[in-house]
Amino acid sequence: MSESASVVSVIIPTLDEADAIEAALVSALDAFGETVDLVVADGGSSDDTVARASRLARVVSAPRGRGTQLNAGAHLARGQVLVFLHADTTLDPLAGARIREALSDPGTVGGCCRFALDSSSEGGFRYRLLERGVNLRTRIFRTATGDQAIFSSRSAFERVGGFPEEPLFEDIAYVRSLRRLGRFQPVDAIAHTSGRRWQRRGFVRTVVSHWLLRAAYAARVPPCTLARWYERTALRRRATPPG
Repeated sequence: MSESASVVSVIIPTLDEADAIEAALVSALDAFGETVDLVVADGGSSDDTVARASRLARVVSAPRGRGTQLNAGAHLARGQVLVFLHADTTLDPLAGARIREALSDPGTVGGCCRFALDSSSEGGFRYRLLERGVNLRTRIFRTATGDQAIFSSRSAFERVGGFPEEPLFEDIAYVRSLRRLGRFQPVDAIAHTSGRRWQRRGFVRTVVSHWLLRAAYAARVPPCTLARWYERTALRRRATPPG
């Protein structure tokens, strides 16, 4: 990889992530070093996200929506390598070396890290089984979700037109587009994701809901339709009293 291509930008979309954003940014600094270009694309946070992020990163405001925010961050980014990191995810210190090594192969256009739930997630065996399932799916099908710190060269990002600005599955669609250009390479470094979604919504309910959504997406149900269904089910869950 040339010297210019070794410049890495880590792009993080946020919406009310004050409690998590600093840990994500510090992990990126640890993985890539002080020369890393940190960009936070905020979708209108009402908490201290922007103030906390500004201590370590450049912040850009963007219309709410992960695909829209990621594209806005990539437009501002200086690097020739782009890493797309969720605000509730922290990178393994080895991630920087592994990502650079993967993209040193001219046939590789992008990749992802291994999925793991962070050590504070108290899901026991179920969570370990989920991790193994996600990583096995990645190895077999060369696909990934945003929890796995998807990365690509800037040239590949530009050739596919960035992320689709859809309300769901922009990450899967982006990976699918990358694979049409060249090799999508999972790397041996971990992206540690918070277990808060599974804890808040319930493990089984969250996993089954995601499977159903992915199956519907694979059957070409429009993401806007899936997003409306997801929001309706989430509202019904909140309206149902516990017990």
